[in-house]
Amino acid sequence: MKPTLVILAAGMASRYGGMKQIESFGPSGETIMDYSIYDAIRAGFGKIVFIIREEFSENFKAIFEPKLKGRVETGYVYQDLRSFMGDHTLPIERTKPWGTAHAVLCAREVVKEPFAVINADDFYGRDAFQKAYAFLTGECNDSTWSIIGYSLLKTLSDNGTVNRGVCEVDGQGNLLAIAERLNISMQDGVIVCDDQMEPRELSSEAQVSMNFWCFSPGVFNYSEKLFHEFLAKQISNPKSEFFIPIVADRFIREKAGSIQVIPTSSLWFGVTYKEDAPVVKQSVAELVNSGEYPSNLW
Repeated sequence: MKPTLVILAAGMASRYGGMKQIESFGPSGETIMDYSIYDAIRAGFGKIVFIIREEFSENFKAIFEPKLKGRVETGYVYQDLRSFMGDHTLPIERTKPWGTAHAVLCAREVVKEPFAVINADDFYGRDAFQKAYAFLTGECNDSTWSIIGYSLLKTLSDNGTVNRGVCEVDGQGNLLAIAERLNISMQDGVIVCDDQMEPRELSSEAQVSMNFWCFSPGVFNYSEKLFHEFLAKQISNPKSEFFIPIVADRFIREKAGSIQVIPTSSLWFGVTYKEDAPVVKQSVAELVNSGEYPSNLW
């Protein structure tokens, strides 16, 4: 059974100020997602599932269906605020999506095979997808998951702060803990994190999550249980989010299984701020000029 690629594209992109998920960055109008899908297909993935907001669905399908028809199976999932809330009532002031782990949970009815999860607005590179495919078709099971790891220094933005899941890794390459750290930036040659957590200074070589995860379908039951616990504590906080690292950290601490940290040599880049866009376009152009990608993917 070929693995599936799940793409998180329901975020509101408040810091970017627009729908960066469908903005053109490649020489023939390609989005960043196009490059991820292209890399996934050539690595061997058999299905692409987009997690989006329902109000964007027509726009989204009009962009991607003509490109992908006949190339790979596609599916669409809507991240609805009311999904999986159980007996809880949605607060009237809640407009922000519940977060990345809730988005993944929304895909449980259409994903029945081992799968990878990525962000729509991050470029991950060919090597990352090849390593994810090898894991998903080999070692992945309900007690063995993985994450593709990137060096923190290579994932910063020159245009503002970023949020990263900072990994603690043991000598065997297994994840010991992951903490979602907010407002990370380089200041006077030192990487600092202004989120009132310790340590404030972070190593440039720290392995971080760029939200490239590899799961078995068993993650859905586990995540749903934790989401109900999250709602019991955080439902009245309109800014609270149920992140994938919350699920991963509990999975490890409860000894439900292990998570391998698989380092990649791939170049990473992404768009958090509008000012990042020219750098991303230049990076894509360099990869096309080097022959890594054709000038027109489809």
